[in-house]
Amino acid sequence: MSREPEFRPHRVVVLALDGLLPFELGIPHRIFGRPRDARGRLLYDVVTCSVRPPGPVRTDADFAVQVEHGPEILATADTVIVPASYELGPVFEQGVLTGELAAALAHIRPGTRLASICTGVYVLAAAGLLDGRPATTHWADADRFQRLFPHIRVDPDVLFIDDGDVLTSAGVAAGIDLCLHMVRRDHGTAVANDVARRTVVPPHRDGGQAQYIHRPVPDPQQATTTSARAWALGRLHEPIQLRDMAAQESMSVRTFTRRFREETGVSPGQWLTQQRVERARQLLESTDRSVDRVAREAGFGTAQSMRQHLQSALGVTPTAYRSTFRTEKETAAALRR
Repeated sequence: MSREPEFRPHRVVVLALDGLLPFELGIPHRIFGRPRDARGRLLYDVVTCSVRPPGPVRTDADFAVQVEHGPEILATADTVIVPASYELGPVFEQGVLTGELAAALAHIRPGTRLASICTGVYVLAAAGLLDGRPATTHWADADRFQRLFPHIRVDPDVLFIDDGDVLTSAGVAAGIDLCLHMVRRDHGTAVANDVARRTVVPPHRDGGQAQYIHRPVPDPQQATTTSARAWALGRLHEPIQLRDMAAQESMSVRTFTRRFREETGVSPGQWLTQQRVERARQLLESTDRSVDRVAREAGFGTAQSMRQHLQSALGVTPTAYRSTFRTEKETAAALRR
C-alpha cells in the first residue's frame, strides 16, 4: 500500500521594500492566506521578508511595518511577490538594482514563480527577468517604464499578464485580480471564487480587461445594465442577441452598448465571451461532462468553437485545462464512465 505523499503548502514570500504601500503589501496575505483543501489545511504559507535582517520597513504612510524575516527566506519560496514601493531609488530612476537588493534576489531558487504588483515590476525588470517578455504596470507609469526598459513588451491596457513563471499586474486593486488568478491557476475556479466571496470582491476580472483610464463614470440617476447582465448569466447556454439584452433595460442598442462599455470596460459581446469561458472552466473543473456537452451548456454551441475561445483566453485546449485540475486517478475514472 503506497503512502500518501507528505502535505506541504505552497510557500509565498512577499518582499517588503522601503516606501511600500500597506494596501498592496496586504493583498497577498489576504488572498493566499484563505484557501484550504477538503481537510481544512491551508494551501499556502505566506511570509514577508525584507532585504535586511528582521526589523522595521518604512511605508508611504505614517507607520512602519515590523518584518520578521530577512532575505534568506526567499530561498524557501515557491512564489515570490514584489508589491509596489515609492522608494526604489536607482531601480526606478536608472533601471539598476542596488547591491542590497541584488544580494536579496540572489537567494531565489531557479524555477520559482515571480510576480509583481504595480511598480514592483521595476524590480523584476532591473534584475533582467523580463527582457523580451510581456509585462504591465500602472497605466500612469507605463510610458516611463517602457523608455527605461526598451527590451520589455509593455502593455499598459491590461489588468495583469500571466507569462507562465513571471506575472505582472497593474496598480492597486489589479493586484487582487492577479493573486486570485494565481489561486485559480493553482487550485481551480471553485477555490478562487470562495476566496473572492470571503474577500467581497468580484471573483474574476480577465487579465485582458482594460485598466480604468479616463473612463467616464455613469450618472447614478441613469439606468444601468445590471439587469441585462443578470438576465444573460441565466441564459448563457442559449443564443443571446445584443437587441435582447438591450430590451431588458428598455434601451436602444446604441445607448445600451455605450452604457454597457462605460460600466464594464468591455463590449457586450466581449463580456458574454468572458462569462462563457468562465462557465466552461467551472464545468471542466467540477464535472465529468463531455467537451461537447460543456460547449453547449456554456453557450459556445460546438466543441470547436469552445476550443478556439479557450485557446485564445487561456492558451490551452479544454482537455488540457481539465487535466490540470484532475489527478491521474480522477482523469482515468472519468474516462471509464
